Amino acid sequence: MESEPAQSANRAVTLRDVAKLAGVSIATASKALNNQPQVRAETRARVIRAAEQLSFSPNTLAQGLITQRSGTVGLLTSDLEGRFSIPILMGAEDAFGSDQTSVFLCDARGDAVREKHHLRALLSRRVDGLIVVGARPDARASLGRDLPVPVIYAYSPSADPDDLSLVTDNVGGGRLAVDHLIRHGRRRIAHITGDETYGAAQDRARGALERLGEEGLALAGEQVWFGSWSEAWGRGATRMVLQRTPDVDAIFAGSDEIARGVLDTLHQENLDVPGKVAVIGFDNWNILAANARPPLSTVDMNLEQLGRLAAQRLFAAIDGTLEGGVETVGCRLVIRESS
Repeated sequence: MESEPAQSANRAVTLRDVAKLAGVSIATASKALNNQPQVRAETRARVIRAAEQLSFSPNTLAQGLITQRSGTVGLLTSDLEGRFSIPILMGAEDAFGSDQTSVFLCDARGDAVREKHHLRALLSRRVDGLIVVGARPDARASLGRDLPVPVIYAYSPSADPDDLSLVTDNVGGGRLAVDHLIRHGRRRIAHITGDETYGAAQDRARGALERLGEEGLALAGEQVWFGSWSEAWGRGATRMVLQRTPDVDAIFAGSDEIARGVLDTLHQENLDVPGKVAVIGFDNWNILAANARPPLSTVDMNLEQLGRLAAQRLFAAIDGTLEGGVETVGCRLVIRESS
């Protein structure tokens, strides 16, 4: 009498069957077949052999039914212009893998009612998790701890310390900018920045002052020039700096927009950049920095790395590992001709 086949002819092979034959969990089998990096090479090989032996053909819908996942996540932002949310989205998609996880992008435009509407819509689509991105790097209200899916806050931290928030190191970024200027022989350094109600403006100024203090230096003009995040403010503040400190030899601008205004005034005053005055910005907004005259040195907030890290933490949370607190992502220096 012939033996029965391993699988009944009228039943399709499932991921559960592959996992059982390979001696691993369903989650591990899924990761192995989806080529995710969390699986050891020998485990991946064992799962692939089991899938081949069973002639397993994965199906996205079937996988979702087995793992109770939809293969989608929501990115909820208040950054209408996409200046911060788009790089974070790009980094997250790189980490998720475009063929494995889809990202729904919803813009709340800073409106709490609109945000609640988008949240309900995303949950109704059974997203596996949420990444929340703010328009400014200051604490925002938590979405709450009773949601059915994990939530990661990126760029703008949650006001609830039990939530997991990923933020940019603005203090370290300010230190980076001033350290670069000091290392190139600058000693009379001014700092022109944006709205003083922004935590980022205060943190960047604090980092700059700390680094100056380590060298026994004071800010040129003896103050931080707070104003608006605009080229117009950069132009006007630079005129005030030159009136108060004519021998200024470097200006650290709190944003690339402000730095463009700084450059305009220095050109109008026939002050060579960087020969007479070096300039460095913040953000690495490429359309502004790379096209400035001369191209602008600046501090990059590593927003794509922030997005990749948010995706990795969300993956872990979906698998049941979610910790609270704040994680900080360091900035990097992008050196161009202005410094």
